[in-house]
Amino acid sequence: MHVFFKSFRACDDGAVTVDWVVLTAALVGLPILVATFIGQAAADKSTDLGAQIATVTAVEF
Repeated sequence: MHVFFKSFRACDDGAVTVDWVVLTAALVGLPILVATFIGQAAADKSTDLGAQIATVTAVEF
């Protein structure tokens, strides 16, 4: 049993696969998080700008 655990611990066949899975998840998840935060900030700025434009009165010449 001790030999089995020693060989199991030394085996690194799946380590590269795990690395690729983690990197792929980061490449997919990070842009989604960034887009979510930027999208919310852009919507807030757009709402603020719309409110400011609504308070402007037209000037007649």
